[in-house]
Formats: sequence, structure tokens, C-alpha cells
Amino acid sequence: MLSTKQLEYLAACNHRWNFKIGATGSGKSWLDYAVVIPKRLLALRGEGAAVLLGHTQGTLSRNILDPMREIWGEALVGTISSDNTARLFGRKVYVLGADKRNQVARIQGMTIEYAYGDEVTTWNEDLFQMLKTRLRCAHSHFDGTANPADPHHWLKKFIDSGADIFCQTSTIDDNPTLDPTFVAQLKQELAGTVYYNRFILGQWCAAEGIIYRIFADSQAAHDGRFLWPRDKPLPAGTRVQIGVDFGGNGSQHAFVAVGILPAAAGVVALCSDRVDPKGTDTAFLAGKFLDFVRQVFAGWGEIHAVYCDSAEQVLKNSLRSALLASRFSWLAARVGNSKKIPINDRIRLTCILMGGGRFWVMPGAASLAEALSTALWSGQTPGQDQRLDDGTTDIDTLDAFEYTIERERARLLRLAA
Repeated sequence: MLSTKQLEYLAACNHRWNFKIGATGSGKSWLDYAVVIPKRLLALRGEGAAVLLGHTQGTLSRNILDPMREIWGEALVGTISSDNTARLFGRKVYVLGADKRNQVARIQGMTIEYAYGDEVTTWNEDLFQMLKTRLRCAHSHFDGTANPADPHHWLKKFIDSGADIFCQTSTIDDNPTLDPTFVAQLKQELAGTVYYNRFILGQWCAAEGIIYRIFADSQAAHDGRFLWPRDKPLPAGTRVQIGVDFGGNGSQHAFVAVGILPAAAGVVALCSDRVDPKGTDTAFLAGKFLDFVRQVFAGWGEIHAVYCDSAEQVLKNSLRSALLASRFSWLAARVGNSKKIPINDRIRLTCILMGGGRFWVMPGAASLAEALSTALWSGQTPGQDQRLDDGTTDIDTLDAFEYTIERERARLLRLAA
């Protein structure tokens, strides 16, 4: 059974450019892989190429091709071959990523009869501009989906340009098939953030001001909402991890220890510290790090991993050498590099943990609490979500904290979903 919004789209998607812009989970992609894409491909006249584009080829497969194959079967929905094509409903279709400028060359020179776009707001703008020149058959069509972003985003400007465009908007409540409990939980998790406007209400909304509003308000009110109870021990199976960010040029070294609760049920910030590097050497840094390790081990009896800023291999190796020469020699083998996933992915993960009641701090993590309370959106580049990093806020401690949870992102988000 199709929803009212889905029926509306099918009745109106006869323009050259057709977009569904709206909330996450509002049924945008389901309609495409179940109905829209098969119908478009079967209607091709053979006058140009068919192209599916996504943030990356991997996300496009996960979001569109895999669920399409579950509905229609492997005979109609093939897999991607080495030449970046797949057989879909008997047609040869190019399957390409769109997140980098070097992808532009892959469609340059093409005549495209049909193009589909997944997560269009995550694309490289140059590729989209090239696509506009390639969609040149008289009957060419484009269908695309996206979550809204900043109101100054290039896609928003195109949608408002007066071209031959149909754009449908939606909120999460437009999908009647979603579990009401899931919807309520997601609304709670994203409340007070820019992501509520974008992913719940389906609104183009600028990232402005304090990033972690509900946490900052709680800290200012001293309401204890995010404090881990003093008399409550960490549950058995908690994974204790340390993040290290190296300072320089006016910034400071930062150490943060967290506990990842069993089954990724949440994150507890255990303790944190900052070290001014001015006038010091690597031996001083190593000594401060060992002091922090002693503090963590004395408090929680285990350290499962240490993740250091991957850009500073010399300093990371100095910490490993210091551990080898100490009673914590066993920890040296557990020192690794930060993964450094995109900053906005780290921010969204932290917002979801806070909003879902799955993030806590202990008194010893005061510097982290301060860093989270004062983290700001930059607002300096219209159309882009950027965290302020001009020395006025504690980015070093934020980075060190994020290094401890970024590798757990998939598990933490699976529980949220």
C-alpha cells in the first residue's frame, strides 16, 4: 500500500528534474527502488545512457541496489561489475559515486537518458553541474532524493531556480508504516539540534550557534541530567578507551577516557585532561600521558585501547615507547590511530547519544563537559556545516573524545535505530 505522499509523487514526477527532499524514514527511497527506477528503466528508448549516482558506490548499493534486489530478485537486479555497470531490468546501467570532483570525468561526454540520484546533498557540486549538461535527450528524466541541508546549499538554489523541476517535501510523520515508538525515540534523540529540523521536519536549516544545545542547557542549569550516578559502578563488560589529540600552534594536548557500555548501550565520559605544550618536549608529554593512564587504570582496572591523532605518528610512537618502559607495557600493543571519520558524522553520533539518554559524564571529565558545552557551529561558509575551529573553543578535547567513539559508530547507531 502506497502512502499519500508516494502516490502524489508518482502522479507528478513527469518533469525533467524530480526530487523528494525530506525527513529520514519518510519513504523516499523505498518508492524509488520498488517502483520509480524499474518503471524509468523499462521505458528507456535507447537514446542515451542510464546512470545511478550516490554519495559513494557503496552507499548507493546499500541504500538502493540491495533492497531493490530483495524485492525484484537477482535475475532482474544484477551486481556491479568491474566496469562500474550493472544489469537492471535488462538494461545496462552505470553505478557511480558522486562525492568527489574526480568523478566528473566519468559522465563527461555522456548523453544520459535517465539518471537517478541518492543523497544528492552529499554530492560534489561540480558533478551535479556536469550532469545538468548530460541530461540532454528530449525525454530525459532525473529522480533524486536527499535530506535537506543548509538553506544556502547549491541544491536548494537549483531547486528554487525555476527550471523544469518537481520537488516534493516530507516529514517523518508522512510515512504511516513507521513504528510510532521508533519515531518517538528518533524525535527525542535529535531534539534541540539542527538534525531535528532536517531529519524529522524535513526543513532546510542552517547549522548555527551551540552544537550540543541540550547538553549546554543542562550544564548551565546544573540539573544533573547527564551525570553518571556517583554510587553506580560501570557494568561488567564496559570497554574503557582513551583518546589522545596532540596540540600545537596555540592548541593543547588532550586526553579523554570513556567507557563504552556493553552492547553499545551508551557512552560514559570517565575523565579528561588538557596539557599545554608550550615550552615542553615529547618526554614531558609522555610523562603526562602516563599520569593519565595511571589515573584511568586506578579508577577502572582496565584499558582496552588508546586511539591517537593519526596525523602525528612521531608523538604516538613516543607514547608507545613510554608505555613499554613502564608497568603498563601491555598497553603499548593497544595504541592505534584515530579513524578520523568526517567531523559531522561524529557530531551527529554525539547528538543522538545525548538526545537518546545514552551519554553521561563523570566529574573527572570536566574539561570534556566544558568543551561540549561551548562547541559552536562556524557559520562562516554559507551552505556548509562546519564546526568553529579558530582557537576560541576546545577542539582538541572534542577530537580526543570523538576518537574514542568513532570506531563504535555503527554499533551505537544500530542500537539507536
